[in-house]
Amino acid sequence: MHIKDIINKGQPSFSFEFFPPKSDKSSDELLKTIKDLEPLDPSYVSITYGAGGTTRERTHELVEKILDLTNLVPIPHLTCVQHDEEEILRILNRYCDKGVSNILALRGDPPRGNNNYDRSHDTFQYACDLVKFIRGSAKKTKSLGIGVAGFPEGHPETPNRLKEMDHLKAKIDSGADYICTQLFFDNHDFFDFRERCILAGIDVPIIAGIMPISSMQGLERMANLAGGSRFPAKLLKSLRRCDSNPASIEKVGIQYATEQCSELLNNEVEGIHFYTLNKSEATKGIFESLGINKTSK
Repeated sequence: MHIKDIINKGQPSFSFEFFPPKSDKSSDELLKTIKDLEPLDPSYVSITYGAGGTTRERTHELVEKILDLTNLVPIPHLTCVQHDEEEILRILNRYCDKGVSNILALRGDPPRGNNNYDRSHDTFQYACDLVKFIRGSAKKTKSLGIGVAGFPEGHPETPNRLKEMDHLKAKIDSGADYICTQLFFDNHDFFDFRERCILAGIDVPIIAGIMPISSMQGLERMANLAGGSRFPAKLLKSLRRCDSNPASIEKVGIQYATEQCSELLNNEVEGIHFYTLNKSEATKGIFESLGINKTSK
């Protein structure tokens, strides 16, 4: 199903993100998680692509397993890093032959351990170049639904927020159908981002990316990412009251994310995308608290 048909149903979409497993054991565990979440009837699920394509084949395999073993709609990620036009077209044709209708087009992270990676050698320098190529490619692939990333807290490589919106507008003008945002913890960042998109003339659906805090280690990892994440004092105070108790931290994370989702839904968000970290309990807990069911999607 094309992303335009998924999102334009008059109700907010709900979607999940998974990353490809690194071993056969983790593959079995992930398939169990996916099966566990399937009854929630997500609008679609997205599959990430490793830095520098390190898990590219496992991404392809996971997409095909989801198509073969579930009733879910997969949207694979595709990045610019270390790909030429022939490779991209081969991947797109493979997906189309399996029945994939949508792609999330990203610039992508450099290969792990290669902080001096020279992007000038890549055929596609930016995500807008990849979007433009897909839109201008063979008939079979040019009709794919295309998503791109948005950054409510700001892009880590673009401190100039005006230029950041210019880059996002370029991706939309190249043919992207929707925006899926990176995770954020302050809804004001999302609402401001959405208003700035309107001012920039961006009129495609914007899907909000939500990741519930599940551990203090996870919080530290997000803080150490390039650009970091902004953690509101309200969230930090709640976590501090947990006194490092893992179960309490997870409950606080679910409660906080639930409150985020409730406010987003009350303010007409067009969709919510859950970064699941390949686990099911937090997402199921949020769905239960929000009262989401098939009739609401």
